Amino acid sequence: MKRKEIQIDNMLLFTIFCFIIFSLVVVYSGSGQYQTHDPFYFVKRQVIWYIIGIGVMAGVAYFDFELLEKLAAPLYVTGVVLLTLVHFFGTFKNGSQRWINLGFFELQPSEFMKVFIIIYIAVLVNKFGQKPLSFKGSIPITIRVVLFTIIPFYLILVQPDLGSALVIAAIAFTIILVSGISFKMIGLLASGFTVIIAFLVYLHNHFFEIFIKIIKPHQLERIYGWLSPDDFASTYGYQLTQAIRGIGAGQMKGSGFNLGPQVQSGRIPEAHTDFIFSVVGEEFGFIGAAVLISLYFILIYRIIIIALNSNNVFGCYICAGVIGLISFQVFQNISMTIGLMPITGIPLPFVSYGGSSLLTNMMALGLVISVNIRSKKYMFSDD
Repeated sequence: MKRKEIQIDNMLLFTIFCFIIFSLVVVYSGSGQYQTHDPFYFVKRQVIWYIIGIGVMAGVAYFDFELLEKLAAPLYVTGVVLLTLVHFFGTFKNGSQRWINLGFFELQPSEFMKVFIIIYIAVLVNKFGQKPLSFKGSIPITIRVVLFTIIPFYLILVQPDLGSALVIAAIAFTIILVSGISFKMIGLLASGFTVIIAFLVYLHNHFFEIFIKIIKPHQLERIYGWLSPDDFASTYGYQLTQAIRGIGAGQMKGSGFNLGPQVQSGRIPEAHTDFIFSVVGEEFGFIGAAVLISLYFILIYRIIIIALNSNNVFGCYICAGVIGLISFQVFQNISMTIGLMPITGIPLPFVSYGGSSLLTNMMALGLVISVNIRSKKYMFSDD
């Protein structure tokens, strides 16, 4: 009997392999300022996380994604419960309460909630089919999506973790964008977000005492440091100023592996985590940064191809959610490093050192691979 051939996107797997190599190289260089005895301390831990992540990705890929429709609600509730536990029993670190200490591992529920929200919103939208909806017909599904997005968004925002909260919103918006929801409704949602930002600016300028009850002091400091980094070069804008100097000094070819003056001197804090793109820019220059960004474009392109080839609408929505997850994190991390966006503490996917974030992204890719494996190809189709 002929063995059934498993359909796997080899280019996607090769891109993941490239990210692994890239990550280990820059984590080693970026963590040099923290080494006291073992220069490979963070690299070895990153290798362990990648091994676990590959196992998680393979396990999720093996699991039939269509069965997730029944598990979507329990996963969503589990995520919300974990986020609530963080509020009461979470560990404080760097001014935030985002982790649950399990002894051998600090669990960050907001990371896993990103995958749970992809699955749950995909299920909600899929129930309404793929036919274009009128503005009136879009109201029920839009209310549901917004309601079930606001709950984790708020729980993450009060930790406070604005970056992860925005990722949750970006995931929901991306899935809505490719669904049958009316473009008028999508425009209304975008306009609503713009109005909220304008309202916050108004409160800041005219009712500051109310504004600081909404925006935490350290978040406001980051905004000041983003808008006027030179004026706050020694305080709020220190990280951004040093990162921009490092990336600018890299020029075309960079200063060389493990030779970045800004990074190796320790002037760029968290160089192996949130500001790892500054390591790439300083030590590998424009060429290295372009190669890394190209890898992200290839990754997103392959996910789009998998979504287009899928004959399951639910699978398409899952792929769209994963695209929203990865794209927004990449955009936000690189933008905050070069001064286009405020600093929010979002790691660079597949490259930054860290367990929870890496496992989340590998889990998300596992969902995409699961969709790819179970996409059926017919000799005759509607096309």
